[in-house]
Amino acid sequence: MTDQIPADLGWVPEACTLPTAEQPLRLAEFDALFTGSVRAGDRLAPRRLRVTLAGDAGLAQVVRDLVDRETRCCSFFTFTVDTPEPGVVRLDVESPGRLADGTLWFCWS
Repeated sequence: MTDQIPADLGWVPEACTLPTAEQPLRLAEFDALFTGSVRAGDRLAPRRLRVTLAGDAGLAQVVRDLVDRETRCCSFFTFTVDTPEPGVVRLDVESPGRLADGTLWFCWS
């Protein structure tokens, strides 16, 4: 995923309240999570993406913690975390229409 991350974070939506200095750190957290855990990505609707992750028993808590912190600064996203079986996490992310551009970039990737 790192090769898909824009070097300039100027594309981050103005509604994001995460301090500018912290944005690269948050981006790195999501990048590390996705690089090590993503098994599939499915577009459920034009503004809704499902990411399936796999890992150890602590994965669900890591995902919940990260999306909870992300929701605090980017409340315009809706995150739903589901654990259909041990070690598997489904993360659904929905973005508002103005951010749905066909690639569903989030403020963190």
